[in-house]
Amino acid sequence: MTEAKVKKNKSAIQRRLIPTYIFLIICSFLSVFPFYWMISAATNKSLDVARGKLALGDQAAVNLRNLLNGYDLWHDMANSFKYATTQTILAIFICSLAGFGFELYHDKLKDKVFSILLLAMMIPQVATMIPLFKMMSAMGFLNTVVGFMLPAISTPFLIMMFRQNSRSFPLDIMEAARIDGLSEWGIYWRMYMPVMKATYAAAAVITFMNAWNSYLWPKVVLNKPEAQTMPMLIANISGGYTVDYGLLMMAVLFCSVPTMVIFFVLQKQFAEGITGAVK
Repeated sequence: MTEAKVKKNKSAIQRRLIPTYIFLIICSFLSVFPFYWMISAATNKSLDVARGKLALGDQAAVNLRNLLNGYDLWHDMANSFKYATTQTILAIFICSLAGFGFELYHDKLKDKVFSILLLAMMIPQVATMIPLFKMMSAMGFLNTVVGFMLPAISTPFLIMMFRQNSRSFPLDIMEAARIDGLSEWGIYWRMYMPVMKATYAAAAVITFMNAWNSYLWPKVVLNKPEAQTMPMLIANISGGYTVDYGLLMMAVLFCSVPTMVIFFVLQKQFAEGITGAVK
């Protein structure tokens, strides 16, 4: 094939891909636009935001000062980070241990128990809200980290994800480790966790984002101002008779930054964990 024919074929392929590129550009714009609008609104006056102004403004410092003076932003950020981090660490440990056991030591009884766990995914959270609140109140866990994270440190979804991804774990390694005298705990700590690090990263991203953005359960179990989280702060700002949209979007921007940082840092491992990749 001559060089001219090669160039002609490349040009034809590029022309056929033009609609695909246009579609991807539109999708990218629709995905990025809400984030841009959030930043734009945080830098404008409330009236300009209500009018639909999209250009960046010069009110960012004013909105930030009003937010810091009117609300305990750093305290609520610290609460959210403390609750979300603690829940994430415990959840990925407990759920990974359960997934490890269900798949690598499975029998018919464990399969039946796992089926019951999957059925629990069908129960909406609001249906368990009142019993959970009564339990937390009876145990004295209201307005505590334990009350916030206890219902969510073991979730059927995470257990299912770890169990499914554990099917790619090489069983020959376990047998060789047992022959060498490594205990079952040693297999979990020294072999299973390093091999399944992508799944741990995906589970950490999912759990942290859910815990950080959680509003309904914290609103029920954390009823003291000093235990308030960032979603509750945003709800308080937006719940007044008059809403300062510039201040509100500044608070939303601060609330969004930690989850974005976590996702961008672990996005590669997140993609591998969701697809079940094991190295």
